[in-house]
Amino acid sequence: MISHRQLFLLHNAQTSPAPLMIEIEKAEGNYLINTSGKHFLDFLSGVSVCNVGHRHPHVIKAITDQLGKYMHTMVYGEFIQSPQTLLAKKLNDHLSPKWNNETLSVYYGNSGAEAIDGALKLAKRATGRSGIIAFKNAYHGSTHAALSLMSNEEFKNPFRPLLPDVRFLDFNNFEQLQSINSDCACVVLEIIQSETGYTLAENNWLTALKNKCTEVGALLIIDEIQTGFGRTGTMFAFEQTAIVPDILVCAKGMGGGMPIGCFIAAKQLMDKLSHNPVLGHITTFGGHPVCCAASMATMEVIENENLLYGVAEKENLIRLLLQQNKTIKNISGKGLMLSLEFENFEQNKAIIDKCIEKGLLTDWFLHAANKLRLTPPLTITNEEIKKACGIIIESIEMCG
Repeated sequence: MISHRQLFLLHNAQTSPAPLMIEIEKAEGNYLINTSGKHFLDFLSGVSVCNVGHRHPHVIKAITDQLGKYMHTMVYGEFIQSPQTLLAKKLNDHLSPKWNNETLSVYYGNSGAEAIDGALKLAKRATGRSGIIAFKNAYHGSTHAALSLMSNEEFKNPFRPLLPDVRFLDFNNFEQLQSINSDCACVVLEIIQSETGYTLAENNWLTALKNKCTEVGALLIIDEIQTGFGRTGTMFAFEQTAIVPDILVCAKGMGGGMPIGCFIAAKQLMDKLSHNPVLGHITTFGGHPVCCAASMATMEVIENENLLYGVAEKENLIRLLLQQNKTIKNISGKGLMLSLEFENFEQNKAIIDKCIEKGLLTDWFLHAANKLRLTPPLTITNEEIKKACGIIIESIEMCG
């Protein structure tokens, strides 16, 4: 009889010639379990998705309760559905005090890349401009529009033509901010560049960037697809800076493991998508009631279990346990999104493979193949951190 492994390789579209090929039987808390019963301590969280761990009971209950009421009923935006409405209100209540007390509006989608696409459309519609500024080595997704914001030609060139009028600046470069002009509809920014091994934006540079956008009338789109929902110790990373976005993009950790994304803006700005033309942006499954219920429950878990409070302490513990190892050239990032830098990809890959063999799940970065990713759930315990760091050190020693 043909195995699941063979069926996977035969019928599932492959994204690389070397998938991890771990056959998952179950996920629980901070662990993934394969079909042989082996437990993997999850230091990937599905790439910053499972911020409250796998199958959190409160999230599961919210999903189950909503399944008992209704699932999809109508394309997004036509019916009043309480999971959408209550989640949007909760996001508004959290963000509005940081957002100059403006009334905020949420547009739901199914993923981060889709939310980026919608945010770009809103910026173009609002400004009447076509120019877009992005940053070198950024990552915003793989749809045509999101891919247009990537500077790496290796990933882009086979899929051209992409969006026109996209220009790239160096991250944290003050002088290049002068090239942001009145042709720009928007500037798209990650507070922490996700696929470089977590490069942090400098606070003074962020302030200068925001001021330049305001000066020329360009909208600032902040991508918090990976940083959002608590990963840096605040619900959103921009809350630790002096700036506020014009449009905020969220996804990944937003759904507690369910697929959901959104972009958020002041209501007056977002309403521009409702006319000239009508249905300026539409989606069938965006704001799916089950996903919105899961997202609401995820926010409640983060709040009720005080998960934000422990992030800095857990970061410090990881750094303390690993920073003395001389093979690790650098530890970068913030909160529970950290990277370990090694000499080259070959060394990093050998260490990653050994970690997985020993029951610790980790991976590398799209634009930094020599760096190892550490993004455990916010529910990770200190004992689990000690276990994971012990495995990393053992793996480094075994790989020479």
